[in-house]
Amino acid sequence: MILPNVAIKKILFATDLSESSTHAFAYAVSLADQYKAGIIILHVLFEDPDREGFIRNMITDDQWAEIKKRHYEDARTQLIGKKRENVEMKEVIHAFTENIRKETDNRNFITDEILVEGGVPEEEILAVAENRNCDIIVMGSHGHKGIVGALVGSTARRVVRHSKKPVLVVKLPD
Repeated sequence: MILPNVAIKKILFATDLSESSTHAFAYAVSLADQYKAGIIILHVLFEDPDREGFIRNMITDDQWAEIKKRHYEDARTQLIGKKRENVEMKEVIHAFTENIRKETDNRNFITDEILVEGGVPEEEILAVAENRNCDIIVMGSHGHKGIVGALVGSTARRVVRHSKKPVLVVKLPD
């Protein structure tokens, strides 16, 4: 059997801004460094009253305060439902990648694009992977077990099931 040549030039990193996805980002960065690939970062918005809790896992309090200050009016407009540009979340993700870049001296990675979309997470992930011609999808998994995992299912599981692209699902270490 002749093995195909695997060339990874574009990585889609799908994040829900959780600790699990932050851990998975290390794998996306490692792949990008190994293959000299670019990373597209995608966050799909869903209504979550604890969004700020997720954000605090990614950037410092000072960075968050500065972003909130700069985008107060946008955030206010978004909360009342008149505008949805998601500038604030893009900036949070950009600040997160810059923090990682500063901490990793020996790894180089290029962030091609930061996307913040609204919709059903697995549908948006699959569409972006296809439309942007990504070679692989990297994402975290919360690893729910038992009845919760069986009933709820996970975004990662649905992406793996329906993706035409390879998917690397990274669980948090125990």
